Amino acid sequence: MPVSTQLTKLSERAKEAEDNVEQARAKGATELQAQADKARANAEQSAAALKGKTSEAKDDASQGLAQIQSNWNDHIARVRQDVEDKKADVDLKLIEKRADKAEDYAAAAIDLAYAAIEEAEYAVLDAVAARLDADDAEAGVA
Repeated sequence: MPVSTQLTKLSERAKEAEDNVEQARAKGATELQAQADKARANAEQSAAALKGKTSEAKDDASQGLAQIQSNWNDHIARVRQDVEDKKADVDLKLIEKRADKAEDYAAAAIDLAYAAIEEAEYAVLDAVAARLDADDAEAGVA
């Protein structure tokens, strides 16, 4: 699949996530939790797929992405465990702090995703330019 097509899919997925969050605001707590659980399962599935791809990486750039993915997976595990630990707490102040922390985490995840989209755009443009250079070099040889 061309990288430009992958970038389009990324954009579409970001819009889908935005729409899901907007729709979630109108749902009850049980339904919202089920949607969050489904999103978590999807995120874990995507992370596993990415881990598989990056573990096969052979060049320096891909190895760097593999390390970023590993760090991200570790971070997610720590945050999720913290969130699970906080769910057991019933003290109102702690629940409020948990909500604040969850919101902060969501904002940080959005910032990271934004940066990843920016990097993906750069990578796609660089790949397209490299392909053009290769095509031009091949045409010059032929």
